[in-house]
Amino acid sequence: MTTQEILIQAKEAKTALALADTARKNTALQNMADALLKPENMAAILEANQRDIDSAKGTISDVMLDRLMLTKQRIAEMADGIREVVRLEDPAGTVLSETVRPNGLVIRKTRVPMGVIAIIYESRPNVTSDAAALALKSGNVCVLRSGKEAWRTCHAIVQALQTGLEEAGIPRTAINLIEDTTRVSANELMTAEGFIDLLIPRGGRGLIRSCVEHATVPCIQTGTGICHVYVDKSADLSMALKIVENAKTSRPSVCNAQEVCLVHKDIAAEFLPKLKEVLCENRAASGKQPVELRLDTEAAQVIDGTPAKETDFDTEFLDYILGIRIVDSVEEAAEHINQHSTGHSESIVTSDAKAAEQFTAAVDSAAVYVNASTRFTDGGVFGLGCEMGISTQKLHARGPMGLAELCTYKYVIQGNGQIR
Repeated sequence: MTTQEILIQAKEAKTALALADTARKNTALQNMADALLKPENMAAILEANQRDIDSAKGTISDVMLDRLMLTKQRIAEMADGIREVVRLEDPAGTVLSETVRPNGLVIRKTRVPMGVIAIIYESRPNVTSDAAALALKSGNVCVLRSGKEAWRTCHAIVQALQTGLEEAGIPRTAINLIEDTTRVSANELMTAEGFIDLLIPRGGRGLIRSCVEHATVPCIQTGTGICHVYVDKSADLSMALKIVENAKTSRPSVCNAQEVCLVHKDIAAEFLPKLKEVLCENRAASGKQPVELRLDTEAAQVIDGTPAKETDFDTEFLDYILGIRIVDSVEEAAEHINQHSTGHSESIVTSDAKAAEQFTAAVDSAAVYVNASTRFTDGGVFGLGCEMGISTQKLHARGPMGLAELCTYKYVIQGNGQIR
């Protein structure tokens, strides 16, 4: 089908989904989770995923291949994410406020679905089920446009999810996958006025910039994460080592992974050799990929590494690479972050309550941590079931986007004959 044909059928499904009650949507979600785990569907998804991986080898990095790869365990986790959405409160129809005017009019500010939500994403197949589940529960039709590297996998996932919809009496076209993976289809979605009520790009800086510059439909910026950990002079260094190691190496290909470590000058001489030992020497000794350290001038005087270019502090590496800079104070750390961050997630490691308060007040990002890894910025971890993305803007949504962020509101006014 052409992109335009898919948009037409998605728009036609909008009313049916808006009228579906919570019980019907929950039944569909449960069916969708079950469908992913049916042996024939799981086999089809894994076969499609292997074909995608075979095609992508040699064209994308190993860490990006890890994002693309599915296993039985990862598919089970996708199903668990859908079931978690079942347990969440349905946002559609929630009365946010109610006012009774002197003339007797009852004015209710009521949460309602956006309508049709389009999601452009790249090589993470689990986004397919997450986005579909959140859209369905909030009463929205979704139009999914995956990257070419993951299309076969996403197609197999959507086919399984659509069987769950049909069993619950909801149109298959409540979940749609664009068949064209060229830039043409992305541009069509960006300019699909009258068909798309909200566009959510999930990907790298190039995709985000393209949507911001060219979209004529409402768009929420998500995903790009130049995340920082600042190790303060009062930090527990053992804690700091664990946090930095986790934030950088647990899954470097995701948007909440750390890209830059800022270290207070007073503890740099003690902390940086220990950090190099943990991230480089110990990992190499255990057969793991060591982290490449890109050092500013001051850090390079303490430990060996790659001299950092200025652009390294404005780069989302999504790899085993970490920029390191020495700073003089909390103020300088916050200033650096606000200048170079994408507004995603930042952390301070400190035992000084005043420093923590100053950092969280000064740093202008969606998620700001004290003594914890940036890797926690995730819809599931935040209790949202799963997420549509991490919004790095401030209007309408900020941080992990769950059910409430996929709704808008309208005023429903009850009268008994009032005229003006």
